[in-house]
Amino acid sequence: MVIKMIRFNNDYNHGAFDSILKELAATNTASYAGYGEDEWCRKAETIIKELIAKDDALIKFVPGATQANLVVIAAALSPVQSVIAADTGHINCHEAASIENTGHKILELPNTDGKITAKQVAECASEYYDQDAPEYLTEPKMVYLSFPTEKGTLYSKQELREIHEVCTKYGMYLFVDGARMGYGLGSMKNDLTLKDFAELTDVFYIGGTKCGALFGEALVITAPALKYRFKAYMKQNGAVLAKGWLMGLQFASMLESGEYFEKTKRADELAMQIREAFEAREIPFWVESYTNQQFVILSDRQKNTLAQNYYFEEEGVTQQGTVVRFCTSWATTQAEVDALIADIAQL
Repeated sequence: MVIKMIRFNNDYNHGAFDSILKELAATNTASYAGYGEDEWCRKAETIIKELIAKDDALIKFVPGATQANLVVIAAALSPVQSVIAADTGHINCHEAASIENTGHKILELPNTDGKITAKQVAECASEYYDQDAPEYLTEPKMVYLSFPTEKGTLYSKQELREIHEVCTKYGMYLFVDGARMGYGLGSMKNDLTLKDFAELTDVFYIGGTKCGALFGEALVITAPALKYRFKAYMKQNGAVLAKGWLMGLQFASMLESGEYFEKTKRADELAMQIREAFEAREIPFWVESYTNQQFVILSDRQKNTLAQNYYFEEEGVTQQGTVVRFCTSWATTQAEVDALIADIAQL
């Protein structure tokens, strides 16, 4: 008998919303202008501008999150400038030194549950801006945050505002990686909106790849200086898709219907059910996460038992056991979660 394994290893292990696939099929014989200069991208841009309440924002679509990070940082920084990030930040740990490959240093700060504070950012910036002769130091010109963080945690509106104020003081850009934006917005602990991100950051993006699209991220640029020739930087860094309407169509479809927000919120709700099951068994958590990523510490026996029926990610080893991530997604079903909960109860 072949056991069908259930995947909780990531949030990009399924295709896309059925509604997106139907729209793609319905328009398959239509022809469109290339490179994002089409009516679908225009429609998606209009929808996003309405959601963020900023008509003057520049909206651009790129195929993936690593490309989004690379292009934004390459466009924003000169060769002698650097970006501040948590040591657990995606650009620091999961992008094969793509930022360094463009000639930019990452000033990593120690994280607390995946986050950095305004105080840390201010101290780092001060080392350059408040010195008399910083000629040979790299100039911190950008702060990079993830929402949610790589550990599934969230910045509050107050925390984001405080970091924004530090960035304003020192003339630094604030950039938020929103690859999992939907899961952040849908969390029961979240107090931020897309309008807040547009108001408090210089650039952020609405993730599609992990949140229901086949692929694609929607970059939202509000800082005037970053808008200049941004598409040229996209092209230079391989992020301009010839068939750009494929991304415009997906974002227009899932944002206009609200499905993007509904299904990512549901994924968070399912993750909370998993969280409650681990709590009931008094299994320790590595971090307090209220989004779709749940990190628990399992003994070898517990880990091997669950590995018989489920895929999950191992994040490292502590004195207590192995840190394991269970990740729900827009495609996770109640039946899959019920099966996992039943098996957790038997640990």
